[in-house]
Order: sequence, then structure tokens, then C-alpha cells
Amino acid sequence: MTLRSRHSGRMLIGWIILSAAIAAPRSGLSQAGDTIPQYGYRVTAKLPQPRENFVQGLQILDGEIYVSTGLRGQSRLLRYRLSDGSLIDGRPVNSRLFAEGLTVLGQRIYQLTWTSGYVLVYNKSDLQGIEYFRIPGQGWGLTHNGKDLIYSDGSHRIHYLSPQSKTITHSIEVMENGLPVPALNELEWIDGQIWANVFKTDRIVMINPTTGEVTASINLHGLFPAEQRGELQDFLNGIAQNPDDKSIWVTGKRWPWIYQIELVETPQPAKQSQAPDAESR
Repeated sequence: MTLRSRHSGRMLIGWIILSAAIAAPRSGLSQAGDTIPQYGYRVTAKLPQPRENFVQGLQILDGEIYVSTGLRGQSRLLRYRLSDGSLIDGRPVNSRLFAEGLTVLGQRIYQLTWTSGYVLVYNKSDLQGIEYFRIPGQGWGLTHNGKDLIYSDGSHRIHYLSPQSKTITHSIEVMENGLPVPALNELEWIDGQIWANVFKTDRIVMINPTTGEVTASINLHGLFPAEQRGELQDFLNGIAQNPDDKSIWVTGKRWPWIYQIELVETPQPAKQSQAPDAESR
């Protein structure tokens, strides 16, 4: 074999290796060209709520809306009628505690607190307190999958908690295109996925509950106009699905409305070829 033919063989092998590397999916990235479905929204209905409600948690069940509101000295557990938004009953939280997310599992209501790390447990029928227990770290958002309590702590991690043993069974890291998604806040279990508000944004992400991979993103910009918001953290924070008709409802801290929305898929830009352009290089 001549020197020229050996050199040509090495070049051919190099191109084969490079082509294989380009074709192989990158670990942690979306398999669909590193993109995920993007959604906007359409408002289909809205219900009034008191502007002072610093909403930290939201759930709809049996024609009623359960709301957890925050701030020390102002935290509440509230229950409204979905039909007209009227208050049914409510209960104040200890003034030393800052309430966060909530979820209703079976005949019990679970309400997180922020930095104190308490989970408050109530009787669903009359909102009477039953017990409380501690969790490690902070409490932000809370939901369930029918078996486990699932909570966020303000990071990119989501924890699964046994309501029986009151201990974390496992955790997942929420990643999007190989990068962590921090500041996960209020949570809702919807159609087998976890939906999460991203704190201080108008964005909701859908999360694979097993892998932690973000599967879709929702942009709610303009839902409650910025010029109508106050100065003290009037952020999007509250996701609920009505199990009766599968409708989606969202709200925010000190927002005067709870909005029913439909998702509208946003067209994706045309994909660029990922193959290297030898001429341009």
C-alpha cells in the first residue's frame, strides 16, 4: 500500500467516526432536534378572587377550588365554589408560618410551609387540623400522583414523599436540553405529567415524572398584564386541572382572576441541517 492510499484510508475512517458522532443523540437532550413542543394559550373563562390572595397553591376537586395563600400573618387555607368563585370556608395558618403549595389526597388536605419545613394536614370535610410533620429543606409546590406526595423545594429537584412513612422515597432532577431548570414552584399532576410554574416567570413546564425531562413549555405572557401587577411579587403561581372536564385553570399571587385556558401550539421554526458544511469550513 502506498503512502497516498494509507492517508486516504485514514481520512475515510475519520469521516466515518465524525458522521457517527453527529448522528448519535446527545445525552440529556431532546430526541426531536433538541426542541420540545411550545404552547401559548387562549382564555376561555375566568373567575374572580380576592386581590389580597397571595396564591401559593391551587387545586380543583368535586366542584370546589382549594387555595393556599402565603405571607406570615396572612397565610390561609381557603375553599371556593368553582361555579361562581364564592367562598365556602377557610382557616388561618399559624401567624409564624408562611404557607406554600397544597394538595388534596383522599380525605386529607396537605399544605406546605416555606422555610419552617412543616407539612400541615387537615381533614378535607371541615378543614380541621389533624397533624403536622417535617420535611427536609424548603417547601414550595405540592401535588400528588394518587399515591405519593410530590413537592418542589425551589431548586431543580422534585421529591416524592410517602404520606404513610412521611419520608422521601426518591427525587428527580428536572432537566431541559441537558441543563437544570431551577426555581420550580407550584406543581400540578396533569395527565400523567407534572406541570410546574417557574418562579418569577410567566412560564409553565411539563415534566416527565420518571426521568425529570421537560417535555413541553407553556408561555403565559400577557395573561395578567404587567402594568396591572403590584410591586411585591405578583408572579404567575397556581395550576389546577378540573377532573370533571379536564379544563386547565391558572392564576398568580394577588391576581384578581383565576383563568381557564386552552393551550395553543406555537409553530416551531424550520430545523437546520446538523451536518457540517465542508465548503463553509
